[in-house]
Amino acid sequence: MLQQYCVSLTEYERLPTKEVKVGDLLIGNNNPIRIQTMTTTDTMDTAATVAQSIRCIEAGSELVRITAPSKNEAENLLNIKNELRKRGYATPLVADIHFTPNAAEIAARIVEKVRVNPGNYVDKKKFDLIEYSDADYIAEVDRIRERFTPLVRICKEYGTAMRIGTNHGSLSDRIMSRYGDTPNGMVESAMEFLRIARYEHYHQVILSMKSSNPIVMVQAYRLLVQRMDEEFGECYPLHLGVTEAGDGEDGRIKSAIGIGTLLEDGIGDTIRVSLTEDPEFEIPVCRDIVKRYAHRDTHTPIVPLSQDEKISLPYSAFEHKRRESKLLQNIGGTHVPVVVADLGEKSSIKVGDLDAIGYRYDVPSDKWNIGDAAADYIYTGNKNIDFALPGTLQVICDYRTWLDIKDRSKSHPFIHGAVYLGLLEKIDSLHFVFADVNDEWQSLLDLIEKAKQDENIVLCLGTSNKHAMSSLRRFMIELMQQQCKCPVVLTVNSKEKTVDEQLIDFATDAGGSLLDGFGDGVWIESDTALENTKVSGRTYLPVKNDIQFLNNTAFSILQATRTRISKTEYISCPSCGRTLFDLQETTSMIRAATNHLKGVKIAIMGCIVNGPGEMADADFGYVGSGPGKITLYKGKDIMKRNVPSDIAVSELIQLLKENGAWIEPAA
Repeated sequence: MLQQYCVSLTEYERLPTKEVKVGDLLIGNNNPIRIQTMTTTDTMDTAATVAQSIRCIEAGSELVRITAPSKNEAENLLNIKNELRKRGYATPLVADIHFTPNAAEIAARIVEKVRVNPGNYVDKKKFDLIEYSDADYIAEVDRIRERFTPLVRICKEYGTAMRIGTNHGSLSDRIMSRYGDTPNGMVESAMEFLRIARYEHYHQVILSMKSSNPIVMVQAYRLLVQRMDEEFGECYPLHLGVTEAGDGEDGRIKSAIGIGTLLEDGIGDTIRVSLTEDPEFEIPVCRDIVKRYAHRDTHTPIVPLSQDEKISLPYSAFEHKRRESKLLQNIGGTHVPVVVADLGEKSSIKVGDLDAIGYRYDVPSDKWNIGDAAADYIYTGNKNIDFALPGTLQVICDYRTWLDIKDRSKSHPFIHGAVYLGLLEKIDSLHFVFADVNDEWQSLLDLIEKAKQDENIVLCLGTSNKHAMSSLRRFMIELMQQQCKCPVVLTVNSKEKTVDEQLIDFATDAGGSLLDGFGDGVWIESDTALENTKVSGRTYLPVKNDIQFLNNTAFSILQATRTRISKTEYISCPSCGRTLFDLQETTSMIRAATNHLKGVKIAIMGCIVNGPGEMADADFGYVGSGPGKITLYKGKDIMKRNVPSDIAVSELIQLLKENGAWIEPAA
């Protein structure tokens, strides 16, 4: 019996899963977490697909997925496979199937693994609202069994593995009618197919629950693990991924939040990071995510939960609900999480330093221009500010420095937990107390007890434990059980040297907590200078504690966890052989034209095959419908068909205007 959805909520231990053989590669059963990607070339172009597959393999991909939308592509997989084997590459190939069972049955005789989507493999997906009686529903499941069983038997005969891959945005009308657009519906969609496979005594199955929304994705995987454990008493290997994550920092952050949150709990046997970039660039990000868990089992022990707490937690891991906290000024309650920018290492703080955190001072007008990603607080260490701050910005400074400030209306003290416990005087205004939740447990309990009596305290929680997310979660559980409702700012640090590694650390440790409803603010910092690296065209110079990078990352984490929307969100697929336009170039154009539309979600999908479904919860969609043709969507409704691609961005802007979603960009 699992602890709700994993082996342990406090100790790092991989979820035991069945072992699946994909070619010579073993997945699950405590084998290493495998990394993979997907080609973006036309599958009928054998030479281009082979060349790109080799680049991916040499970058470290342990599986390579190739789209096979029809019989022709499925048959050509043999030529691709033969050419790779001829050149000495034995990496297993995966055929990606959506609407065409006959293509899957061909591919299953050729490659080592097939991926099917239960939402559109047999079930129809027309976005109809249909009421199914119990008898109708059962009849449809029987029809699925009849159509899916031949593929199961072929896979069993040929020793081919299978991934049953549910996508949040492509649930069938039948599932939607009963379960809605929910994680529960995603799980049931996969379980129907898994039950058929088990009935045929076929167990070479891997499952996935992908979504462009990390909250939905994480909840669906957790529910799937719980359901398999309850129904079968065993779990099948899990492939993790956030679908259509996008590009650059946002794509890395969103992927790390979804994938990392689950890996923290030992869930996940193979991963793919879906970036709108060439597929070989996904592999280093995968490696950086996976290496965090290479020696995780050596972490400092975390105070265990009691047996009762394992079963009944003070929060739900299967639905997002923010922890109840009291509102202190603009922190806690129902207020959006705040962002703290760390300027403590600067020798002095000048007006121009605030530019990096969203505040630009205009000298001629003597006014501040405040951006959407403007930090709410700055930490100044032992320094005071000697100029007038913009109206919304407040200061956190060291306790001793704060004592010397005459006008404290916008300044608040920062105190370490041990010092706070020794304070005899009461602080009658807002103050921030830092605690390392990896410290001695009794002192932490003493801190909670004092905090419960303090009406003005905000806890800043960090951890020196390698198993950071679980360490933070354990303390948050204690806060909730002790009915301590003070606001909490998540304080996360990274000692890594590259942009990717730091993004992964911040996104996983802070983002995972936010997904569980923990945190009223984010404060991220780095002890290490970034190496000279480039991500999606932006070069990062070797700067320690790069304030702009850290501030932007904090807002991106809040955006990805849907806890604070500060910019346009792009749901962009990673391209594949079905893509009908240059996805990277088009994404860049649309982003340039619309990145000022705060809170609008725009999907940029490469093809009509699964684009409309995988747009998930996007407000507007830009979907390839044929060579040089684009179809524009509002939600899941088609608004303009077959728009020539050379005017499609302009037509998208017009659609935004017609629906009140457009504002003119600032001059």
